[in-house]
Amino acid sequence: MTRPRSRQITQAVLLGLFLATFATGCPDDEKECTVDSTYNPVIEPGAFVAAVDNPLYPLIPGTVFTYGADAETVVVTVTADTKEILGVTCTVVHDVASEDGEVIENTYDWFAQDTAGSVWYFGEYTEELVDGEVVDTAGSWEAGVDGAKPGIIIPAQPVVGMEYRQEYYACEAEDMGEILALDASATVPFGTFTGCLKTRDFTPLEPDVNENKYYAPGVGLVLAANANGSGREELVSIFAPLGKR
Repeated sequence: MTRPRSRQITQAVLLGLFLATFATGCPDDEKECTVDSTYNPVIEPGAFVAAVDNPLYPLIPGTVFTYGADAETVVVTVTADTKEILGVTCTVVHDVASEDGEVIENTYDWFAQDTAGSVWYFGEYTEELVDGEVVDTAGSWEAGVDGAKPGIIIPAQPVVGMEYRQEYYACEAEDMGEILALDASATVPFGTFTGCLKTRDFTPLEPDVNENKYYAPGVGLVLAANANGSGREELVSIFAPLGKR
């Protein structure tokens, strides 16, 4: 899952992002999930641009976002590194989650933007740590490997009610998004933001989990809050390269 933690797309490709599923069983017999055989986004490397500069998800190398939630702190660094996936050059974003000063999760996410302005998510490598030791890498996936497919984090032209896949690795990583509002407001330690894109993130793998996210123009993700009101992860600070903001 993306943490608070950004080409020319044809109408047919965009429609492919909407939901059309049927049950075929799951590779893991211990799980029950729905496999979407119709989700096949067309990825043309020439239809992507070098920078991720969508105003709702700008990824400027050197920028560091810090988020807080109770005892947990998440530091998100937009690196200058890139990774080529399916022929597309992706920006590498490094997330480090700590609890009471101890690192509990270390993640590298891969994003790219198409010429229409949509920000695509091409996968992640994530480590769960206990006492400084890696104990699990579950949740890691890469588009093009073992049938995994990229999804969209921020659509170029969001419309209220739109639903879309953010990632797709059957039975393992199936986060989805729904556009709830285009003019929402959010107040976090870093400030008050208006004109935000508000989404609902959910997954069929955990039907009871719903998270609302707020993306502020010129900033990106400022708030992630459980829809049931049980928890919030809020933007605390931003370090931006000199002259970049």
